[in-house]
Amino acid sequence: MGSAEEKDPNRSLAARIGAHSLHARYDSTELTGPARAGFLARFEREVDPEGRLPQEERARRAQHALQVHMLRLAVKSAQVRRRRRG
Repeated sequence: MGSAEEKDPNRSLAARIGAHSLHARYDSTELTGPARAGFLARFEREVDPEGRLPQEERARRAQHALQVHMLRLAVKSAQVRRRRRG
């Protein structure tokens, strides 16, 4: 099964035009702000499920939990790339 671009190159081009138009009109952080806040809230709940920590400490720990998550993803990605290379 091929990529969407292989199936319909015009669809990919239209999507790229739409993305560039959107980012030309709006600040990217404005567009992704609610999603980023929700993603970080996940890690805040993970490090402080009962909500007992002060906000500053919860945010500090959540940032570390986020870094752990991203590093684990990087390790998995590297493993897959190594396997594909043979």
